[in-house]
Amino acid sequence: MTAAQRAMTELGTWPNLVSGPPRCSVGHAFGAAGHELIHFHADDCADLYLTSTAVQRLLPQLRHNSAIRVHPGASWITVLLECDTDVELLLSLVSLALKEHDAHAFPSPPCDWERPRAS
Repeated sequence: MTAAQRAMTELGTWPNLVSGPPRCSVGHAFGAAGHELIHFHADDCADLYLTSTAVQRLLPQLRHNSAIRVHPGASWITVLLECDTDVELLLSLVSLALKEHDAHAFPSPPCDWERPRAS
C-alpha cells in the first residue's frame, strides 16, 4: 500500500470528511461542508487547501519541511507522500485545514490541476 493510499484510508474514517471525485476530474478528493480540501492526483502526493491566510501564517514552517511544496500566493500546498511521517504530516495539516474552514467557511478555489495553463 502506498503512503497516499494509507492517507486516503485514514481520511476515509474521519466523520467530517466526504470522499469523492474532485472537480478537476483527476484522482480522488475529500471535502467538508461542500468544499474540497484534499486532492490525491497521484500515488506520491496530495494537494491540500489551507487558505491563503493559513499558508502565509505558516510559510516559514512550511518552507522548512522537505515534504511540502508551496507556490507563491497560493492557498493550496502539495505534500509529498513517501513514508509514514509524511502521512502523519498530511493528517495534521488536514486537521488544521478543517479548523480554518470552520472558522472562515471560504469556498476552495480551483486546484492547480483546474487552473488554466499559460501557453
